Amino acid sequence: MTNAAAESKLYRKTREENMNILAAQVIAKRVFSHLYIYLDIVFLVALIALLVFKKRYLTVLFGLFGGVLYMLVDYGIFHLAMHSRFIEGGNLFWVLLWMSLSYGITNFVLIWTWLSKDKHITEFTLFIIVWWIAAPMIAQSFGGSLPTVTIWRETKGYHGYMAIILLFGYAAAIVCNLLQKDKTRRLPLIRLLAIGIGVQFLWEFSLLVGGIRSDGFGWEQKLNTITVNSLLETNLGAVPIYCIYIAITSRFNENLSRRAEKLGFTQRIAELNAKKLRAASAPQTTTVITEKEIETSPSEAVAYKKIKD
Repeated sequence: MTNAAAESKLYRKTREENMNILAAQVIAKRVFSHLYIYLDIVFLVALIALLVFKKRYLTVLFGLFGGVLYMLVDYGIFHLAMHSRFIEGGNLFWVLLWMSLSYGITNFVLIWTWLSKDKHITEFTLFIIVWWIAAPMIAQSFGGSLPTVTIWRETKGYHGYMAIILLFGYAAAIVCNLLQKDKTRRLPLIRLLAIGIGVQFLWEFSLLVGGIRSDGFGWEQKLNTITVNSLLETNLGAVPIYCIYIAITSRFNENLSRRAEKLGFTQRIAELNAKKLRAASAPQTTTVITEKEIETSPSEAVAYKKIKD
């Protein structure tokens, strides 16, 4: 074999490996001290207490649901079924339980808060994001004497399945919107896309700048991880989560009380689409249905009139 042929073969092999990395293989790695775990548990308790204090009971339940779901996926599927989880310096079950509850609760609280257009959306969002940014720095400064945990997963085996779920969810939503003649009752696809990508990107970026994500990797691999995960991993659930939110809130208020009158699925979509973000006069625990409630909240009366018409 000539030198030119050998170089050409090596080039093709290198190019193929690079393409495989960019297209499929993402190594999501985290390195953190035990102090980071302890501090984060305290934060989770504080977050839940704050939500309960503000009577965001549905938000709390949905956040806890997210933590359980993340654990089932991460430990049950990624570890037990696909053997793609690895750890050094800690017990895999307990570390995954904490990680699942941590990012499951915070991610799902953010999603629920953004979907509902909560009047305190800025405060709840900043409380979580500022913690994501500050926690790694605090742990690095004061947790140097504590043991370090290194945990990672390889995604080559299942990102394709995630992409199928992503495609199916948005394709179904697009078809529903095309068939829906009433514009007020269409799913807010751009907003769902922004939420699906934004939530994942915020904590991926926080992990990256905090020195926890992909420690020891080059910037190409770090950029690949944050890009692929942000586009795919939370975004694949944006449409299903929105449908769950609509189904639940068409029957229940945020404080778990039953609505005065149950709405249909598309009626609830229209009602939510008409709601202004951070509207001062929009009530948080009930949506106007009865005439008495309409009199106490003029801004919601407009939304109700549109649904009724």
